[in-house]
Formats: sequence, C-alpha cells, structure tokens
Amino acid sequence: MSETNDLPIAYGDIHTDIVQLLENARRAAARSVNALMTASYWEIGRRIVEFEQGGEDRAAYGEALIQRLALDLSNRFGRGFSRQNLQQMRAFYLTWPMDKIRQTVSGISSQKPQTMSAESSPTPIVQTASGQLLTLSNLAEAFPLPWSAYVRLLSVKKPEARGFYETEALRCGWTVRQLDRQINSQFYERTALSKNKVAMLAQAEHAEPDDAITPEQAIKDPFVLEFLNLKDQYSESDLEDALIQHLADFLLELGDDFAFVGRQRRLRLDDTWFRIDLLFFHRRLKCLVVIDLKVGKFSYADAGQMHLYLNYAREHWMKPGENPPVGLILCAAKGAAEAHYALDNLPNKVLAAEYQTVLPNEKLLAEELERSRIELEARRLLGSKNEGEA
Repeated sequence: MSETNDLPIAYGDIHTDIVQLLENARRAAARSVNALMTASYWEIGRRIVEFEQGGEDRAAYGEALIQRLALDLSNRFGRGFSRQNLQQMRAFYLTWPMDKIRQTVSGISSQKPQTMSAESSPTPIVQTASGQLLTLSNLAEAFPLPWSAYVRLLSVKKPEARGFYETEALRCGWTVRQLDRQINSQFYERTALSKNKVAMLAQAEHAEPDDAITPEQAIKDPFVLEFLNLKDQYSESDLEDALIQHLADFLLELGDDFAFVGRQRRLRLDDTWFRIDLLFFHRRLKCLVVIDLKVGKFSYADAGQMHLYLNYAREHWMKPGENPPVGLILCAAKGAAEAHYALDNLPNKVLAAEYQTVLPNEKLLAEELERSRIELEARRLLGSKNEGEA
C-alpha cells in the first residue's frame, strides 16, 4: 500500500485548506500587481501633463511626445503603451487629479497603523502640497478597481455619474463587464429618477453573473425620453409617432440588445381587432418584447390587456428556440402597490415602467442619490446590530 493511502481521512480537510490559501494568495498577488500597474499609469499621465505644462514650447510638443513615448516604450516593454493607451493615462490623471488622490490616500492612511514613515519609503514618487510623500504603494491603495474599469469610467462625461459608478463598482464588487452593462443601461439616471432609490441600490449588490440576465434587468425603469420634445398635452398616438420618428434615440435608450420588429401589429380575436403599439426582439433574452404605450397612469386593466397580447404572441408569433414573450407597459406614472398586485405571479412576464420626458436638475439627482446611499448604509448597519443582539 502506498504512503498516500495510509494518510488519515482528515487529510482532505488540510489539502482543501492549503489549496484555498494558495488560490487566495495568488488572487491577492494579482490584485496587488494590477493596482501597482494602475498607479504607474496614473503617474505616467501626471508626468506627461506636467511636461506639457512646462511652457509653450513643451505644450506644442505634447502630441509628438506621446507618439515618441509610444514607440520607445513599446519597443522596450511590449504591448500596453500605444498612443491611445498613453492618451488614456493622461486623461486618467486629469480626471483623478492630485488633490483628489491626496484626499483618498490621506483617508486610507488615517484608518490604519503606520509601519514606515513617508520619509523612509524606498520608492518616493511625488510630494503633495500637504507635504505627504506619495509612493506607488500609496497610489495603488487609491485605485482599488482594475485599470480596465477606470478606462471604462473615463467614457462617463458627467463627474457626478462617474463618481457614482466608481463607488458602486467598488461597493458591489462589479466586474468590468457588469460595470459596462450598468453604464450602458444608464443605471445612474434610472436610480436617481426612481421612486425607490434605496431598493435599486440594494438590488445592484446582487448583480447576476456576466452572461445571465432577467427581464427585470434588461428593461429599464424609468425611461428617459427627453429627446421626443413632446408638448405638455399629447396623446398615445403622438407618443408613438414621436418614438418612431426618433427610433434611433429610442433604441439607444432601450439598450443594445433590442431590435425593432414593427409598430401597430394587428391581431384578431373573434370579431374584434387589436393593435400592439410596438414590437421588439431582445437578443440576450431571446424573446419578443411587446410594448403598450400609456399616456396616463398604470391601471390593473392594462395588465389584463397585456396578458391577452402575450398569450396571442406566444401561440402565433413565437418561433422555435425562442423564449416566451415579455410585455412592457410604458406609462407616465404608476402606483407601486397597484403594479405589484396586478403584475406579480402572472403566467406571462409583464413589466410596467415609467417614462420621463424632461430631465431633472443634475445637482438634485446627485444629492438624492447620496441621501439614498446613506439611508441604505444605515439600514445595513441596523440590520447587523440586530443580528448581533439576537
């Protein structure tokens, strides 16, 4: 009998523990390396910007500098230092400037014991206005997200929205693909416009895996349709015409996975003709999406009508390999309780979403989101306290 077969049954436990320890260590090492590289990219951006600010002659030389650096750094270090990447590093520094990083690093430093003075640090990078000496390790702590996440955040032009996505990505542990999905779905705007912001922020903590998606995640609520330029008084026909005239903008608001199928799709039941306002197909859900437009407030009767449409679409329009159709009632307003009791536990998936034709003040949106985030954190702390007392 071999020596390995003589080991006690408990060997499986220690083997599992050691494997988990090593895997965690490797992941931590990878995160540390990624953070240090992100810090290095920020520092490269800082040096490029400061070189350009060194005088008129240097400013004019800025683009040539990036081209020359791209060539020389790529020859020495390989991929990752193209002209576009260096421009992103420059933009990275400008978007996360020194004063912002100094505040972040100071906040982190105040929360942990100091084992080495800044003066004795072996890898000084730059001394801040407050006299604190930043190192790559300091900077790495200021950038907890991967570099690809910061590249994606650079595309968010509004500072309030960018800060929101950065905070939520860190709080919820989003992958870069999940962050990209939330940005594309305008999660910031929808959360700010939602009547239950705390619930939406809490739901973001439980994002589905990258390749999984539910109808609730695929369909926004609310929709922002300010591009329609509708007057104060308009009919459902006016709303539908405006959506068709601005179909490209509407598709952008719906999301990348929606494909337009048709409008006013007719169906006949007994001796009565019905018309479906808009019909789309969702590629990831692999199903038809039936949209019914309502200028007024959502009513439980709307759910019954949509249920009829979906039963018909399932029987006559659904093709082999597709999932059952989903219904969306797009309305000007909805009562949470009425929507809950009218839509829950139906045989068909029916959703109701509000639309906004005017964007509210950006500052008010940011303030409401911050209040909601504080409320969510207070609820979490209260829940933890109650669990501890139980």
